[in-house]
Amino acid sequence: MVAKLKIKSSPASRSAAPKTRARHREPSTASSEASGRLSILIVSGPNLDRLGSRQPEIYGTATLADISHACAERGAELAADVMSVQTNQEGDIVDLIGSAAEEGHHAILLNAGGYTHTSVAILDAILGSPLPVIEVHLSNPEAREDFRRSSLIARGCAGKVAGFGASSYVIAVEAAVRLLRSAR
Repeated sequence: MVAKLKIKSSPASRSAAPKTRARHREPSTASSEASGRLSILIVSGPNLDRLGSRQPEIYGTATLADISHACAERGAELAADVMSVQTNQEGDIVDLIGSAAEEGHHAILLNAGGYTHTSVAILDAILGSPLPVIEVHLSNPEAREDFRRSSLIARGCAGKVAGFGASSYVIAVEAAVRLLRSAR
């Protein structure tokens, strides 16, 4: 099941938005193409819906809604629409990556969680996407357990931001905007 965090990059987004669940993701309502604005899709994988209470000594106390809100605000400052979704299901992540370009997004920020180290299917989706994907992690995987030091998805990604806690996502939004503008 995909949790779509309804947080838009606009001044009205400053209030906390509730999480909603839907079996299928709705098409993007942002008219980024028509307005010339960039559109960035943030996909957060398994267990990231538990941020704020899950191992705060590693992942911090910010919730995923807090992080999504900060990314939407930073996106608005950079004239980019930012949409965040979270799922614990590998197949949903593959579907989100596969449909992102058709839905008008220009880049994907991906925190695949534990699938980072195991999912050939997610790597194949990244390699099959025309969009740049930036790998994102709250902690620094290379400074943790041995199994976390290897990322299967890295070879398909344009870059990686890791180890800056909740700020990793915001830094990745900034990097995506710079990458997209330099390609225009």
